[in-house]
Amino acid sequence: MKKFEHYSIIKQLLRWTILVFPIAILTGSAIALFLWLLNQAIHYRFGHQWLLFLLPAAGIVIYFLYRLFGKNSEKGNNLIIDEIREHGEGIPKRMAPLILLTTIITHLFGGSAGREGTAVQIGGSIAAMFGRWFRLNESDTRVMLTAGIAAGFGAVFGTPLTGAIFALEVLAIGSIRYNALFPALMASIIADITVAAWGIHHTAYHIDIIPHQIYFMSDLLPVDLLLIIKVIVAAIAFGLASFIFSGMVHEIKVILGKVIPIKWLIPVAGGMIIIGLTYINGNQDYLSLGVDPQYPGAITIPSAFHAGGADTWSWLWKTIYTTTTLASGFKGGEVTPLFYIGATLGNTLSQLLNAPVSLFAALGFIAVFAGATNTPLACTFMGIELFGGEYALLFAIACFTAYLFSGHSGIYSAQTIIVPKFEGSPEINNLHEASQKRGYLHTKISKYKFRS
Repeated sequence: MKKFEHYSIIKQLLRWTILVFPIAILTGSAIALFLWLLNQAIHYRFGHQWLLFLLPAAGIVIYFLYRLFGKNSEKGNNLIIDEIREHGEGIPKRMAPLILLTTIITHLFGGSAGREGTAVQIGGSIAAMFGRWFRLNESDTRVMLTAGIAAGFGAVFGTPLTGAIFALEVLAIGSIRYNALFPALMASIIADITVAAWGIHHTAYHIDIIPHQIYFMSDLLPVDLLLIIKVIVAAIAFGLASFIFSGMVHEIKVILGKVIPIKWLIPVAGGMIIIGLTYINGNQDYLSLGVDPQYPGAITIPSAFHAGGADTWSWLWKTIYTTTTLASGFKGGEVTPLFYIGATLGNTLSQLLNAPVSLFAALGFIAVFAGATNTPLACTFMGIELFGGEYALLFAIACFTAYLFSGHSGIYSAQTIIVPKFEGSPEINNLHEASQKRGYLHTKISKYKFRS
């Protein structure tokens, strides 16, 4: 019996390797092109700062591109998550080129957005296209889409293990679908290798060596208790920052929709707000990704890893810029801005708590992301992949604490609650008790946006 079981396992592994390989290669190549174009667009704006004044016009272009050609692509990452959970309208092939183009437009004219949304949608769109070509059934199509998410995410950040776990964990709170583990890991690794083969390099981050007194809990587990307490305090703040970010995107979108009845004027208003905020600040530090410095001394994600590399309220300004950009219809993603928010907030908290700056910037980098996406496992591994395994315990503490304190909110409205984070909410408890009779809990988190 075991012999036949292992034969079946080998057969399935070979099958998925063959199916995933072309998807990962094409996704990795598309991500490489996207990252190159994005870098060109951002640095072109650095040299032509007047492009910011055209941001409202760019918003109109993006609106009509989706209105004329988008079909159901407007749903973005949520469409892919919905399709994995339950087959619906399908993912159109136009999603990949459309999100790539509109993300470049957003960054070229100074919108504050990310790049993970683009990468995930490129991977999902390509995976869906191959799924149709291969005539896969619904179950295999779900696995294929999960692999597409992994390929896109792993390739865009250079974190293949994180990409695989993220694709499995992001679909629902409290549940991971392990049937897609191997395809997701294969796709993420191959896509990441493909990006590297095209000569695209990712930003390197580094935690400085931290001299501190270590108090031993046991002979086998050396842990600095005071440092852990500081990490927990900071992680609570990271979780609340995630909660604020998720809520603001939702609330700003609702407010703009009510105040501005003409839909194409919403991105115009959003663009004008970003221009006004930039004049209030007197610099362009909070535009676009926030990775490369526009001028010496600019506040960026890398600068936040050094003392004095961020202002006290940098994290809040970036939150306002990004939520306004995304809520008004510009494209890109949320994750890189969340990295910025987390790293700058970590920088600020390190001063208040008398803690290592680079370590707390790194903790904020991954923990705010963990809280906003409800993916603490993936973010813990992201910390290990980006910063090394020396502080893996602290990464886990920060990510899981932030995950709890972000509540049942998140940036992906299609994400569902399978197992609640806690039993304290009467509304969650009632849903959980009723669902137990049916054997599952399947509630969209969008119902809990910005609720305490």
